Order: sequence, then structure tokens, then C-alpha cells
Amino acid sequence: MPKTAIDRLTLRRPDDWHLHLRDGAMMEAVTAYSAAHFGRAIVMPNLVPPVVTGAQAGAYRDRIMATLPEGSPFRPLMTCYLTEDTDAEDLARAHADGIITAVKLYPAGATTNSASGVKDFDKVRPVLERMAEIGLPLCVHGEVTDSDIDIFDREAVFIDRILKPMRKKVPDLRIIMEHVTTENAVDYVRDSRSNLAATITTHHLIINRNHILAGGIKPHYYCLPVAKREKHRIALVAAAISGDKRFFLGTDSAPHTDANKYLPCGCAGCFTAPNTLSCLAEVFDAAGALDKLENFTSLAGPRYYGLPPNEDTITLIKGDPVDYPAQIETGDGPVTVFDPGFPLHWRVEARAEF
Repeated sequence: MPKTAIDRLTLRRPDDWHLHLRDGAMMEAVTAYSAAHFGRAIVMPNLVPPVVTGAQAGAYRDRIMATLPEGSPFRPLMTCYLTEDTDAEDLARAHADGIITAVKLYPAGATTNSASGVKDFDKVRPVLERMAEIGLPLCVHGEVTDSDIDIFDREAVFIDRILKPMRKKVPDLRIIMEHVTTENAVDYVRDSRSNLAATITTHHLIINRNHILAGGIKPHYYCLPVAKREKHRIALVAAAISGDKRFFLGTDSAPHTDANKYLPCGCAGCFTAPNTLSCLAEVFDAAGALDKLENFTSLAGPRYYGLPPNEDTITLIKGDPVDYPAQIETGDGPVTVFDPGFPLHWRVEARAEF
């Protein structure tokens, strides 16, 4: 018998395990879009200057909390930016005090505001060993930055050159490969027996490199890691809908003003916070896997981080196409909302009221 069509779906409230909120006027404008639908979010530390100490992470958390409506249940989970000068004991204290949930590794020059990242991985090995001792996870931007490596190969090369040796040297370190974009990364996570998971973004489930380049350059689809061939997008969808507990949502929602996206050297990032859940429901529905959506958005991430799932729920309703604004206004300028390129029939039934 054919499956009964589903037009209503209730999930534990989702979490976002990779989010950019920026700071200042931009943060004040975008935070509410994540707080409306998500219970928690791992907040990226690549500000200018970067968040490198526990004290800075705590201060940044306070600035985020100050933007939320009174009584909002949204909880930012803070990270510190790993540098070659990071103090391992400062991280340990911040973790013990509940200030940070993870540490972020950027290879120097890999993406937005990553100039302070790691060049010599042997220099951070003592920090990684201390993190392994205390169970503090490492979130990894998994790309090499060598100029002789094709940008479409940088994730696969990172796995072989950096990640595999790192995991052999510090086998007890818990690692999240963030925003994976390739079949190679999916297979590597699946073949790993312990201590490794991966986040997958909304936009990488939807776009491939043709969306960026075919028929003219589309700056609002430009992100890092850059979207790859269609076979890789298909592999990401298969991982997301599989129910495998090692794959979970990290939107990498990354707002930039339109002016900065349109520069001759435009910024990388897709702003997906407003419509992520509608996009994901559409992707999972098309794959006949709505029953796997809750694992991807709400259960697998908390499980890996050793946290309980959110107690409350959200409900998605399927109906007429949902109209999302093409842009939002911020104090820094307009920011374009990610356009999936197809109608979105799923919407969150009601936003949280505080």
C-alpha cells in the first residue's frame, strides 16, 4: 500500500550545531531568526578580533543574550578560536565553568576571518591532548589552503593530510567535521568507529557548484567550503536522511551584507536561518524520509555533544508555498535570505512567544 501523505510533523525543538551570529548591529538583527526555531546553537568565534579566551567567549555570550526577548529559551553554546598561542588551561577552565562547549579549528586562511588560524598543527597538539583529557570537542573547518590544491579538492586533501594524522596522534579527541561537502567526507565519517561526527548545512543539501557558476556568477550561493559536484550533494542528502547518529544539522548560516557579497572579492556565506526548517522539510519530504528529520535536526547532535534533547517541540505544517522575505534589514545593510530555487510548502506552525 502507498504511504499516507504527511502534512503535519511534530519534532523535538531543533538545535543548530554551527551558526554565525556576527556581532554588533548584524548580531542584533539576525539572532532572533535562529532563536525563533532553535533551542541551542554552537556559535562560531571568528569575529574581528577572534574569540580566543574563555573570558572573551563569556563576554560574547552576554552580548548575544542581551539581544534576545525576555524569557527566550534560546541558548548560545560558545566556542573559542584555536590559535598556535592558545592556553590549554584557559580552555579547560572555561569548559569546567560552562562557558564554552567546543573549540574551533580554522586552518589559517581557509574562510572568513581565519587569518589567526593554525598553520603548524604540531604546535597545537598539546592543546588537543588536553582537550581529549577533559572531553572538550574540536569543531574542524576541514580544508587545506595550499595554493596548488584545487579548491574543489581541499576537503578531501585535508582528510588525508591533516585529519587522519591528527586522529592517530590524539585518538581520544572528539572531533566534528563541520559543513562537510563531499562524498569523501561522508565515507570517512561512516568508516570511523569512534570520536568522529559531521555537520551538514541546509544549503549544501540543495545546491551544487552549477548553482554558483552556471549562467553567471551567483554570489549569494558562494560559500566556503564551496559547493561541489552533484554526486557530492546526493551523498550529503543520503547521509542526512540515513538516520546515522554521526550526521546532524549545522546550518553554517552566515550573514553578510549585500554590499560585501557583491565586492570584487565577495564574502563567502549563505544566510539560511529564516527558512532552514522549511528547506529541510522539503528536502526530506522529496526523499520520502520525513521520519528521519527529527534525528537530523534534534536528536543526533545533542547525543554527540552529551546533552539532552530539547524538551519542547515545534510543528511543521505543509500547505501553500511560504513567502519568506528576499532580504532582511540590518544596521549594517541588507542581507539576502537563501533562495533554494523551489517553492517551500512547509512552515513552522507558530513561532515561540516569550
